[in-house]
Amino acid sequence: MSLADKLVLVTGATGLVGTNLVPALLAQGAQVRATVHRKPPAPAAPGVEYVAADLTREEDCARSVAGQELIFHCAARGASAGGFNQGGGLKFLENFYMDARLLAAAQAAGAKKFLWLGSTTAYPPTGEREVVEDDLLVGEPFEKYHAVGWSKRFTEVVCKIYAERATPKLSVAVLRPSSIYGPGDDFDLATAHVVPALVRKVVERWSPLEVWGTGREERDLVFVDDVVDALLLAAEKVEGHAAYNIGAGTSHTVREVIETLAQLDGFAGANIQFDPTKPTTIPMRRISIERAIRELGWQPRTSLEAGLRRTCAWFRRQAGLNQDLHPVNGA
Repeated sequence: MSLADKLVLVTGATGLVGTNLVPALLAQGAQVRATVHRKPPAPAAPGVEYVAADLTREEDCARSVAGQELIFHCAARGASAGGFNQGGGLKFLENFYMDARLLAAAQAAGAKKFLWLGSTTAYPPTGEREVVEDDLLVGEPFEKYHAVGWSKRFTEVVCKIYAERATPKLSVAVLRPSSIYGPGDDFDLATAHVVPALVRKVVERWSPLEVWGTGREERDLVFVDDVVDALLLAAEKVEGHAAYNIGAGTSHTVREVIETLAQLDGFAGANIQFDPTKPTTIPMRRISIERAIRELGWQPRTSLEAGLRRTCAWFRRQAGLNQDLHPVNGA
């Protein structure tokens, strides 16, 4: 499917994926409408129609999707490790309300295709075995992911209903990314995930450089450009319903990540201290990306080193920081 002149909606346009997806769509000649909620685009992309919308409201969903052919639904309310530990599943149900209402609005408006970013938090723990797409409903999600995992599962079921049982049917492609990182991420330490939190502490030269957990936790870290590539391929190739894991296809310990970051950013002798008393999430998550490789023709193309280097450089520019920083007290 060529995206030239296609009417395309991107939700969550100021988030990590949306920020990077919008210019990729514009480069392909798409006519882009983008929703924003609490945070304005910075900077606004020329030629994009920005729509202020609270997608938990039916009327805002209907207004956003009106006249659009493809819907890239990237908006979601996330949480850090500390946020997961606080429990309280109701905030994650907001995501389900938003997802279900946007699906209904898209189908009612006659959209052709709906692309949704699910999550590997919906999977049960599998230890060292890589999770495959068919594992989704086998057992409960990891305990700290219980609320968000079930909310993602609810939406997955609704996606399949719209693709296979609704009249008219709405083609739906679900991507289940692992831990996404890259330029445009959330670097607020109160809400940031592991990579942006570590990037900020390295770039700001924290000393001691505190890292939550033991450092032995394993993560599959996928660079945002690779996720954008997968979304564009799914828009081209998926008809009906399909779901794909999207990740790097390999995992790294948190210790490996922080040591690589310190080396790449020239923070020799960083005083790295692991704190196992602080909140962490699943000890190990390995995912299989074979289905996406086979059916979409997709491959992750960004190494961990290249992705971390680009993320550090972007954050340094945004923060107005130079390379010659003195360590700061991170306590």
